[in-house]
Amino acid sequence: MPTSRPMPHYRADGPVRAGVPEHGRVPRYYAVKTELLWLVEALGEGAALPSERDLAERFSVSRVTLRQAVAELVVEGRLQRRRGSGTYVAPPKLVHPLSLVSYTEGMRGQGVAPARGVITVERLPADEVLARDLRVRRGDAVIHLERVLLADDERVGLGSTYLAEARFPTLLDVFDPTTSLHACLRDRLGVGFAEAEERVETVLATPREALLIGTNPALPMLLLHRVSYDNDGEPVERSRSLYRGDRFSFAARLRSG
Repeated sequence: MPTSRPMPHYRADGPVRAGVPEHGRVPRYYAVKTELLWLVEALGEGAALPSERDLAERFSVSRVTLRQAVAELVVEGRLQRRRGSGTYVAPPKLVHPLSLVSYTEGMRGQGVAPARGVITVERLPADEVLARDLRVRRGDAVIHLERVLLADDERVGLGSTYLAEARFPTLLDVFDPTTSLHACLRDRLGVGFAEAEERVETVLATPREALLIGTNPALPMLLLHRVSYDNDGEPVERSRSLYRGDRFSFAARLRSG
């Protein structure tokens, strides 16, 4: 078991006592994982990890133990596997604000170029949930947009948005679905966003979603449900956004009262 470097007991952005139980007994894979984190920090973003054989010898563990440690760091977004190439130190996660800021604004604020790949643009009859959230009658027409979310040409998520067609009858005539919907609603249709109800949960992608995003179906995803409202308190859109858990985190500033 690697013992060349003590595990740090305290770190403000990490688990208390580095995740080590009070009894001090640490699984071998976790000790290797801790050593790998030191190595990741030393190598820096984009660097290739040494071979599995070299690392197993370096840490005096089996390849099975090493693979478990590496697999956890891949799930956590610290490492990236590239088919036929190897394992590399991953870039920092993108941070999306939990606010009325759009995906486009959130990415540009981090110096990342946002883009979207259009999957679906269609009209659908509202089911019971959509009718309630958009305050229309069941069966009324809604516009559905489904798009792959990209950051610097990397597929990082999948978004579905629903809007009442009766409220936005000209939307599909003036909107380019490869661009920001919020910008179009604001600049072309005069809609202001005042507030939103949002719920975040962790899920696994469906086989279809994993294929569209280009990720492993076993990778945890972050799912956001949102209903947005205008200045008059009327619903504007209902959205479902799925983000890769290894590439995204969310941030919010909280105030009392």
